[in-house]
Amino acid sequence: MKHLLSAAFLCAALPVAAQETVSVALDWTPNTNHVGLYVAQSKGWFDEAGLDVDVLPYTDTSSGVLVATGVAEFGILSAVGFHSQRATGADMTVVMAVVQHETGRLVFNGERDDIQRPADLDSKIYAGFGSAWEEALISTIIRNDGGKGTFDTVTLGTSAYEALANGRVDFTLEVSTWEGVNSALLDRPQRAFRYADYGVPDQHTTFLGGNGTWLAANPETARAFVQAAQRGYEYAAKNPADAAEILIAETAGMLSRPELVRASMEALVTGGYLQDPGEPAGLIDDEMFANITEFLFEAGILRDEDGTPLTTMPDVSSWYTNDYLAR
Repeated sequence: MKHLLSAAFLCAALPVAAQETVSVALDWTPNTNHVGLYVAQSKGWFDEAGLDVDVLPYTDTSSGVLVATGVAEFGILSAVGFHSQRATGADMTVVMAVVQHETGRLVFNGERDDIQRPADLDSKIYAGFGSAWEEALISTIIRNDGGKGTFDTVTLGTSAYEALANGRVDFTLEVSTWEGVNSALLDRPQRAFRYADYGVPDQHTTFLGGNGTWLAANPETARAFVQAAQRGYEYAAKNPADAAEILIAETAGMLSRPELVRASMEALVTGGYLQDPGEPAGLIDDEMFANITEFLFEAGILRDEDGTPLTTMPDVSSWYTNDYLAR
């Protein structure tokens, strides 16, 4: 009995290992691109990894800035945003591909008879979002179909979709797995052109990235976080309906349209966007990464910290790594 009491006393006296706090910044209000984080949180996989994960809500300060400046250790990053910031020397490294393929598409009203091919978009009105990527993307698509690549732009942000539905503009860009799904739910017929059909390289459209300095100093913590998140995305890829319910529950009312979340999850999985067959979730493809970087470089989108277009194609080997993933 004495030995048992002594053992119990020693166990009670030993301090419980403290969880390490890690923060991850979202790139937008919660949506299905973030589902793996919320699944890992709900299933206790971050806890199992010894991590107290703080999901930082979207703010006016981009997730890329929060990561690069060390305010957040990790962040969900748009691909073009990451490439643009990394070209300036931002202290970020991509550690996981959240979305494996291009989900964006150029869309227009499905009842328009005068738009049958990208060349028909010459001189028409585009509802845009204010980035250099859009100009390069759309002009490339039109020119590769034999057009001039000229069009008028009105910057509307997320109001672009209402403007398109109301006929005030002729075309816009959307994420097929979110705005595209929403248009179908609202019974707004659309037709679309896929970027890759007109000479724009496929890309991982969304990344999980980390602060480069922090990653180098905390490799084991980084690996634990990335693999727990990866587990969450793998679960979502295999269980989209359940993952949708977890996302809805974990975001506590922030997602006002559950039917959109459910349909978006189904679109992500049936479209093969979360995981490629025979590969672990999150794997970054070397060729895809290089090809989209070259496209952005040749379009003059990649600029240095002074805002001057890069004159030499950057070596992207240090911009990303698959080393933290479970394989």
